[in-house]
Amino acid sequence: MPADALDIATGYEPLDTLKPVADGVWLIDGPALRCGGVPVPTRATVIRLENGDLWVHSPTRLSEGLRAQIEALGSVAHIIAPNRWHHTHMPDWQAAFPRAQSWAAPGVADHAARRGHALVIDHVLKTDGAEAPWAGQIDQMILGGSRDHREAVFLHRDSRTLILTDLIQAFETAKLPVWTRPIIWIAGVDDSDGSMPPRLRWRYRDKVALAESLERMIAWAPERVILAHGRWYERRGTAELERAFRRLLRHRRWDRALSDMKKGDGGAR
Repeated sequence: MPADALDIATGYEPLDTLKPVADGVWLIDGPALRCGGVPVPTRATVIRLENGDLWVHSPTRLSEGLRAQIEALGSVAHIIAPNRWHHTHMPDWQAAFPRAQSWAAPGVADHAARRGHALVIDHVLKTDGAEAPWAGQIDQMILGGSRDHREAVFLHRDSRTLILTDLIQAFETAKLPVWTRPIIWIAGVDDSDGSMPPRLRWRYRDKVALAESLERMIAWAPERVILAHGRWYERRGTAELERAFRRLLRHRRWDRALSDMKKGDGGAR
């Protein structure tokens, strides 16, 4: 995504301000960025760890007002780039909070370099299992199934809040320019049935590995799900995941049901 924020309304105002989600969890609605010609609203998530450190996921634009709010909340210790598209504003946060450690999904730094962006990353996120600074507080894993798109997902245990980036997009078309609405409807990522965008589904060639990861994520049983783009789910998080990924999980669950039926028939003989 380009670094320049668009000076248009997103429908999620006020922007660049902390908004409480749950105890120890906040979100930040940022300005729209242009992606494929479409103005896309952005969102960051902030978690306060048990030691008071702040953990910032997919950072959005850092205004002076937001910086003051963040500093009043605590000390930024960890800045997360969860996939290769979500690091646009990371350098600004790194400059503002030089003591923070920067973390990124595998391949993020290389992808940025190929596009001429100098991105400094201190640590590559583990594929499975939480990093030591937030172990026991935030669960994490990187979904399998794609060689070039590696997205890290996180669950804040105490609040049962799942944090996603691009795996689900749920654009409220009434908040978008009229000319963009057919594009969103055709892609199937409008809020009436938010789901994984087609361009991302195509990158996950190994659908079995993807389905395994999705089932593990759903088993975390989140109460709420924060998305980087569009409406986030304040309640019934697990049900929303089941709905959003139903097509990707359908064949796997159908095969499992048939297998269970066959086992049952065998035991009855």
